[in-house]
Amino acid sequence: MTNDQSPPSRPGRRGFLKAGGAAVAAGAGLATSSVTHAALTRTHADDVQRQIEPFYGAHQGGVVTPQQSHSYLAAFDLKTDKREEVIALLREWTQAAARMTQGKPAGSLETADDKPAADSADVLGLGASSLTITFGFGPGLFTSRDGKDRYGLASKRPAALVDLPRFNGDQLIAEKTGGDLFVQACANDAQVAFHAVRQLARMGYGAIQMRWGQAGFLSGPKGQTPRNLMGFKDGTNNPSTAKPPLMNQFVWANAADAPWMQGGTYTVVRRIRITLEHWDQMELGFQEQVFGRHKYSGAPIGQKNEFDAVDLKAVDKDGNPVIPDNSHVRLSNQANNAGAQILRRSYSYNDGTNFYIERWPPWRQETEYDAGLIFIAHQADPRTGFIPINEKLSKFDVMNQFTTHIGSAIFAVPPGAREGSYVGAGLFEA
Repeated sequence: MTNDQSPPSRPGRRGFLKAGGAAVAAGAGLATSSVTHAALTRTHADDVQRQIEPFYGAHQGGVVTPQQSHSYLAAFDLKTDKREEVIALLREWTQAAARMTQGKPAGSLETADDKPAADSADVLGLGASSLTITFGFGPGLFTSRDGKDRYGLASKRPAALVDLPRFNGDQLIAEKTGGDLFVQACANDAQVAFHAVRQLARMGYGAIQMRWGQAGFLSGPKGQTPRNLMGFKDGTNNPSTAKPPLMNQFVWANAADAPWMQGGTYTVVRRIRITLEHWDQMELGFQEQVFGRHKYSGAPIGQKNEFDAVDLKAVDKDGNPVIPDNSHVRLSNQANNAGAQILRRSYSYNDGTNFYIERWPPWRQETEYDAGLIFIAHQADPRTGFIPINEKLSKFDVMNQFTTHIGSAIFAVPPGAREGSYVGAGLFEA
């Protein structure tokens, strides 16, 4: 027996993986077969994981769709200056989104093992979970860079796609604000929503870069108005999505200067941090005065039921307004905003903790929750919707002592795509 033998060659990583796979294949075969069969046969109509929302149609999903329990929002900056690359990306995104909303992988899984897979495979077997994927275009898509109209779209920028003004009290963080392209994925499974954005981001590698991303959640019994982290119902006064005339009036765009947006909407996203530590120390009665509603029933102060009319003329025995002048409900009410309404479709978020210096008494400096509201509002024109409403709220709403707007963005969300076409085709091909 000699001592100078060369050590056996080290197997390559791929060879090692293949060998490992062969070693366990026999033992796992029956289990894998049974799991796959079970996944394929779970098709009951009441299985929330199997429920599907249509992707193609006159409007994009995720606007008037019944709100799902989870969301993942992301905005991207375009790195490419080539118009054809933007179109190619939108085509690929549209095809992948149509597949994923059906509960399918973003692309075919029949990929050579020496190439990246077409899907990360982390939601295989989970089903569509009512996934909707909504795309939008930020002002940056239409603006010139270094004096050059990057994509030849400057003349097609809708007048309604304005740059949002700086509102009183804004403390916006650049890394959580703006974006050229917007993706909103909503589903009844958090992983399904995140997976959808993850696949789309991967497809754009090299042409786009992530600007910000944000996960959100929604809690509440099905069919009831959800509550935000402050414990109050959020969205009670929304225009009814079941009434097309109201949607045509307040949500769907129809301006003559941008025919490619007909049937689309303008979406405002605001990341609002809530100082929960401060809020939780407030008396119940004071909290209700801040909102202008009873906390548990959701009814306007002085009323019994959530959907009772808000009586802005009611006064107490001393002649003071029952619903305070600086309450959120009074300031945001349609009657105080020239009849304007927006469709709120917001989610709560909880990003752990961080060190903060409070902007209101007692001006504490400590580690606090990084949590709050992802405010999402759809409207036919933000110049008559979100902007004037929020101008008033930012100046007079007593709720401001508990909230800080730290992220902001606006997007033109085009109408839905036809099969064989892609989202935004009316913009690029008109």
